[in-house]
Amino acid sequence: MTLLSGARLVPLDGGAAAGPVDLRVLDGVLAEVGPGLAPGRDEVVDLEGRWLLPGLWDAHAHVGQWATVRRRLDVSAARSAREAGALVTERLRAQPQAAGSLLVGYGYRDVLWDEPTDADVLDEAARAAGAPDVGVVLVCGDLHSGWISGVAAAVLGLSPGVLREEPWFAVAGRLDPDEATLDGWVAEATRAAAARGLVGVLDVEMTDNLRAWQRRIGAGHTWLRVSAGVWPDYLDGVLARELATGDVIEGTSGLLSQGPLKVITDGSLNTRTAYCHDAYPGPGGALTHGVLNVPPDELEPLMAAAARHGVHAAIHAIGDRANTLALDAFERTGARGSIEHAQLLAPADVPRFAALGVAASVQPEHLLDDRDAIDATWADRAGRCYPLRSLHEAGARLVLGSDAPVAPMDPWLAISAAATRARDGRAPWHPEQTVPTAVALASSVRSRLAPGEPADLVVLDADPLADPAGLRTMPVAGTMLAGRWTFRAG
Repeated sequence: MTLLSGARLVPLDGGAAAGPVDLRVLDGVLAEVGPGLAPGRDEVVDLEGRWLLPGLWDAHAHVGQWATVRRRLDVSAARSAREAGALVTERLRAQPQAAGSLLVGYGYRDVLWDEPTDADVLDEAARAAGAPDVGVVLVCGDLHSGWISGVAAAVLGLSPGVLREEPWFAVAGRLDPDEATLDGWVAEATRAAAARGLVGVLDVEMTDNLRAWQRRIGAGHTWLRVSAGVWPDYLDGVLARELATGDVIEGTSGLLSQGPLKVITDGSLNTRTAYCHDAYPGPGGALTHGVLNVPPDELEPLMAAAARHGVHAAIHAIGDRANTLALDAFERTGARGSIEHAQLLAPADVPRFAALGVAASVQPEHLLDDRDAIDATWADRAGRCYPLRSLHEAGARLVLGSDAPVAPMDPWLAISAAATRARDGRAPWHPEQTVPTAVALASSVRSRLAPGEPADLVVLDADPLADPAGLRTMPVAGTMLAGRWTFRAG
């Protein structure tokens, strides 16, 4: 047993912090919560007036890709194809690679670049480093495209240049390390996430997530709870096991549960493939509405089949037309679940989330990465991008995530972006769509500070409701998962 004494409970209704309060933890559960609890044979931990919240969740992440990106060349600062090439040259000079190997980088965003992402740029960058036989692959910051040099294309058996959407998804997994190496990197990444107050994640990696996490948890990866999203290719296996969303998987100490069915129906803003009602201009004055990866006649039977077995749906939709179609699919099938991203919405669709009981699973940090791209590409509809306050006021349930590696797997970045819509000293972008900090916090937890609830907790060295400007760097003093510390500062 553990007795946490002297805590101040952060109210998620926006009121004043309550305290001092004591919490008794027994068998991974909060047994008692109240002032002046008498210590018995407990281990007593004096929180000395620190602030206490339920543990934080990341409601949308690609954990394996996040772990891998932490090891890859970061080209996110590049403002042109040439600057990206210069970063490639610099890396290969500093860290030479063998002929025939691949240098993989991450984070380019070419939507605002004036020059094309030609394969020749990457081949030239490798030659400039004295490595003409090293292939280069750069992954777009939104994960929906990849830029491949001529040498890399030959190694991979592809055409050089940029691959987008489904053709790129088919290639991306071939760049991953072996299973043992990846598991080691995932352990480091999840341990780091726990140090930021994270206790759980919905993992929607493009793999057999149940198998991967059963293996990892069995090997001692116990820093997070994991809801394992399932892709259509693996759905039959989940249904054969008669698993429904929320079912806890035996032999995982309660840390692994079945997640929702994940389907990507459209593209993304930075790859210019988000599926929209209105056309937006492309190179040479051509017009496009984006890409519809999964049309309704494929999506609806899939959602209906999952729903019959209690498997919820998590439907990726970024463009407003894709969101309309996804909401239509929820309405027609009666499926439960969420729309993932909901970045651009038609005004008439905002109240449909609450009416249909569909959660808006959003990644607020993206709005700060996308603001310039939106102002350049979707300027005529920027006011209805990331409409978080509109969704909240319409009664929709918001759940916050990172979409790591598109944004770091740090819940405080999402909370800050939702509450401030500002970063790097810039003015807030469409501040009319901010939400109160308490709402952002409540949208990042899945438990309460009450008897019978899991002892999933985060201890803070500052009041998160006091100063929105300090949310991005919120000091975490400790994280507890099921009654055991996964992180303690110092």
